[in-house]
Amino acid sequence: MTGKVEGMKQKKTKLKDFLENISVLQWILTFLLLGLACIGLMVYLMFTSLWPLPTLYFIWQLKDWHTPERGGRRTAFVRNWKMWKHVRDYFPMKLVKTAELNPNKNYILGCHPHGVMSMGAFTSFSTEACGFMDLFPGVRSCLCILGGIFKVPLYREYAMATGCYPVSKPSLEHLLSKSGKGNAVVIVIGGATESLLSLPGVNTVYMKQRKGFVRVALEFGADLVPVYSYGENNIFRQVIFTENSVGWRLQQIFKKLMGFAPCLFVGECWFWMPYHCPVTTVVGSPIPVPKRPSPTQEEVDHYHGLYMEALAKLFHGHKASCGLSDSHELHII
Repeated sequence: MTGKVEGMKQKKTKLKDFLENISVLQWILTFLLLGLACIGLMVYLMFTSLWPLPTLYFIWQLKDWHTPERGGRRTAFVRNWKMWKHVRDYFPMKLVKTAELNPNKNYILGCHPHGVMSMGAFTSFSTEACGFMDLFPGVRSCLCILGGIFKVPLYREYAMATGCYPVSKPSLEHLLSKSGKGNAVVIVIGGATESLLSLPGVNTVYMKQRKGFVRVALEFGADLVPVYSYGENNIFRQVIFTENSVGWRLQQIFKKLMGFAPCLFVGECWFWMPYHCPVTTVVGSPIPVPKRPSPTQEEVDHYHGLYMEALAKLFHGHKASCGLSDSHELHII
């Protein structure tokens, strides 16, 4: 009887492991290929007897063009898919709260580092797998991502359903001034440049020249909140090209044209599967920001400096509890 119970437990463990792997693989393939697959499907259908379907969709998409920048169409159903919990458990991932967020205010959360795919940011803020709504009752997380995704047919619907928004001025303006209070707008500050700096054991963030999010915070009186995802850079092994090499130049050209960088990376198995490395996303304390409809450059620089200090303090204050040694430093470039 004991052997039978142990066998069932082992079988359940194998099933759980399978579900985690399939869920993560789905996420990776969605990130890398879903956009191209959606475009290919629509083009293919245009040359079949089903051509009225993509035609009607394109007409509707033109009419619906600005919806992503006007609140989108997030759905609790997609954000609460059980699949996201399997993604969380694969690493595992955890969201840590260090201070309260007032539901009667709006916030801009700067998330660092970007990593290869920002899996920590997505799982923590575009799904409920890590319990954001339980940790911050009355506050709604709004992850802002590359605007070009919302121009891709079908893919845009999926992105909106998870509660993602374009990281554009009209989108930020709507979230911070026309969507009520309790909005936590999450921006992965380092973007494509920072993704190319993603290396295991390295904690480098690109933000000395990234001041636009501070200006927006001042314009709408949104408090700034630093966020750090410990372990984000460890889940893939990226191929780093030396500066001015052919590979490096191609990456820079692609980044300039498309807005994101084509990272070459390898995982633990199946080539694309990430390493089982814990990812802990720590949300820091809010930095009070006054409302200045036309902020001066001095004001922007001042609050940008306060933000960098708070980010460094957050990093050093939690690095030990998140598995880093005292020798680890945060490099802000």
